[in-house]
Amino acid sequence: MNNKETDILTLRTVKELHSFMGLPGPLNPLVTIIDHASTNEPSAFSGSKLLLNFYNISIKRSFKGKLKYGKNHYDFDDGIMSFVAPNQIISIDRGEDRNTDGWSLLFHPDLIRQYPLSRVIKNYGFFSYSVNEALHLSSLEEKVIENILQNIQKEIESRLDNFSQDVIVSNLELLFNYANRFYNRQFISRKMASNDLLASFDEVLDKYFSADSHSTLPTVEKIAAELNVSSSYLSDMLRSLTGQNTQQHIHHRLIEKSKEILVMTNLTVSEIAYQLGFEYPQSFSKLFKSKTNLTPIQFRQSYN
Repeated sequence: MNNKETDILTLRTVKELHSFMGLPGPLNPLVTIIDHASTNEPSAFSGSKLLLNFYNISIKRSFKGKLKYGKNHYDFDDGIMSFVAPNQIISIDRGEDRNTDGWSLLFHPDLIRQYPLSRVIKNYGFFSYSVNEALHLSSLEEKVIENILQNIQKEIESRLDNFSQDVIVSNLELLFNYANRFYNRQFISRKMASNDLLASFDEVLDKYFSADSHSTLPTVEKIAAELNVSSSYLSDMLRSLTGQNTQQHIHHRLIEKSKEILVMTNLTVSEIAYQLGFEYPQSFSKLFKSKTNLTPIQFRQSYN
């Protein structure tokens, strides 16, 4: 355990986390579950900034205040579930604002290193969501998650055998799959906020394509930043509403705009590519053919 910066504490292992929180040593060196309601967490650490070298999945209950989604604010009474990947900085609530009703499941990447989950965990986009894009669980959904949590806790407390890690990792994968399902429900149930975000996304693309020329292509990251959401959340939201992620939407608009230019002007393929923001005309031609099964020249000729 050491400080990379004066105000950021790096915790590399589950054991170091337990020591930091004044808890007994963990029963399993790679995974732990902390019940914040029954843990007397030292108030001296209020406001601390931590860099954890492991995954952190948490639920907070009885959330105070409001959370902002897009341009809208919402009040929530049930559990708020968040997912944090390793090597991200988190902050501990200060003083009376600290929420101690909830739990955290933390596990080191070594726990899943030998399993297929280690290769696919990056596909669970919610590990890249921003704090204000947390998962808001209904009481029934929270029970489903807590049943899985109890299964993991039993394995942690049971005598270690050759199947212990298999069972824990299987339950982790089940938890992530349920989280995917519940996030999809959230995109649908908060349709007004999602539709507002979709409309804003279209406005950003409209603004881009209304300009005469561009030095670079529109990127997922730039659009997400302009909309004040994470790129992963934006892509998952769009996929739930339209069946296409952000990159697919951008490509669709690029192709539609290029078709318009090909038909309405005499610009060369290279000139069109540079106008749209492509660095190389070959990249434009390759994308165009992959989406239309025609080269730009063949498409233009089909209209002559």
